[in-house]
Amino acid sequence: MRWDLSQLVESTETASIQSQLDGMVADADGLRDRFYGKIEGLEADALLGLLEQMDEFYLKHEGVTIYCRLLYSADSTSNIAKQLNSAVRVAKVKAGQALAFFDIELGELLAKKPGLVDDPALAEYRHYLERALRRVPHNLSEAEERLVIAKDRNGISAWQQLQGDWLSTRTYDIEIDGEMKILPYGEIIGFYQSPDRDLRKRANQIVYEGLGEDEILWASAVRAVCADHMQMCELRKYVSPMTQSLIANDVDQKTIDSLMSTIEKNVGLYQKYLGLKAKIMGMEKIANWDIVAPLPDAPEKTYTWGQSREEVVAAYSGFDSQFGEWVDAMYGQRHIDGEVRKGKRSGAFCSSWLSGKSAYILQSFNGRVGDVYTQAHELGHAVHAYLGSRAQKPSNYEIGSCIAECGSVFGELLLTDRLLTKAETREEKQVILARILDKFGMSAFQVSARVFFEQSMYDAIESGEFLDGETVARLWTAGRNKIYGDAVDWLSEMKWEWTMKVHYYIPNYRFYNYPYVFAQLFVYGLYRLYKEQGEDFVPKMRALLSAGSSKSPWELGKELGFDIQEEAFWQRGMKQVEEFVDMLEETL
Repeated sequence: MRWDLSQLVESTETASIQSQLDGMVADADGLRDRFYGKIEGLEADALLGLLEQMDEFYLKHEGVTIYCRLLYSADSTSNIAKQLNSAVRVAKVKAGQALAFFDIELGELLAKKPGLVDDPALAEYRHYLERALRRVPHNLSEAEERLVIAKDRNGISAWQQLQGDWLSTRTYDIEIDGEMKILPYGEIIGFYQSPDRDLRKRANQIVYEGLGEDEILWASAVRAVCADHMQMCELRKYVSPMTQSLIANDVDQKTIDSLMSTIEKNVGLYQKYLGLKAKIMGMEKIANWDIVAPLPDAPEKTYTWGQSREEVVAAYSGFDSQFGEWVDAMYGQRHIDGEVRKGKRSGAFCSSWLSGKSAYILQSFNGRVGDVYTQAHELGHAVHAYLGSRAQKPSNYEIGSCIAECGSVFGELLLTDRLLTKAETREEKQVILARILDKFGMSAFQVSARVFFEQSMYDAIESGEFLDGETVARLWTAGRNKIYGDAVDWLSEMKWEWTMKVHYYIPNYRFYNYPYVFAQLFVYGLYRLYKEQGEDFVPKMRALLSAGSSKSPWELGKELGFDIQEEAFWQRGMKQVEEFVDMLEETL
């Protein structure tokens, strides 16, 4: 259950890693020496050559940067991991500063010669250039961009590292079966889905009470990140705090407004599901520690690492045999780290490794069905990487988060398909439906509350409010209640839930959350199409995942016959959710 990161680098010796990082900086300086001040005068063929060299630079040095980052994510208490994480951050700052001119001069070239976007010689990079042209009005001078990179290293980037380090090193005292245990954050949160209702409640209380005790730290971090973003919005002339995110995700405001409007109009559907779950659990009303809890009469089922592998591989193979082979290879090549240990980053993620035409996955595997779903999710990202790395160059694999979640969410639905076909009793079917509806509810509806919350923080700043811990907590609960209404009873400590959401601390990436909502409804719409078309849909899914960022989400939707700017499209995905809710209701 531990990954093998040695495949990423020539040698894992610290001196060798540092040498490779130094080589990255030297190559960046070399590109600067060759092209600085010359891009604005390039014609199509010469620009093509430059873009190809930039892609080659990325592929050459990708492995060592991933190695340093993943080593630290796996164990932030390791002195070597700390040293290399610091070293890669320094190297990336230096390389980024050396190449800061590239985007600026490319923007100036495209502003001067917009026809290059449609030049046949640059056809492979057409949408990459379209996206670059969209950023042009917001670019700063080279000197300013270099200063931004430098200030971020010890500014907002440091806040993100602090938040991650703080969570990964917290321990909590909790009594389990009459025995007091001291557990790391990554392990105690596993009890949020325990069949023992009292244990679930105590785990939530202990964690969030502890997080609340550090409210000054968390509020200081969030306040600094938000203030920095507002300042950068002013400098870059963004229309709104969300503009940067819209550009990064290659979407537009109308699309996101239609998406969020659809969510608001369907909160009753989610609340209906929560009411059904309460009935199944023998309650009049569920509490926050029951929202993602297993059903009380659920057959006790835990999975070994091998059993999880078998289920997930079979789920993907049932859709496409090639998908199944790639998923199985992720286990066989030891590209997944599932061991639970102190110092390991919380949560789960998949890191694409384009030069290796593969990926690496981190999670904390406790043998629960939720962990199997997490594997299915992250391995969907890996399948995306397998397809995209074979079809696209790195410049065309800068996928916005809206589309980046498509393979992963689809993988969850494939696993649900498999488990439903194996269900032999009413109780088993309820468990599977509750699992997928819990996941959708959290990823679409609960995450929408986070979108409302984040917007409210910027609204508060603009109105002159000071974001201390209690103020941020008040905004959090207001956004939460917009989704849940009075369908759930909440522990008072849950007002501190925002403190552990890493998305609010990521530097230069605000409004991280709506892409999850986008992906859920987008893929649920695709899933309905798959159910209608069967095997004929498989090449369409392959084409979507192979496209990388060479096409916009709107273009990808159009090719499938959808208009993502219209609420009618998003409601199609919601219809699939309604079908799952109806299936669950039929089991009562």
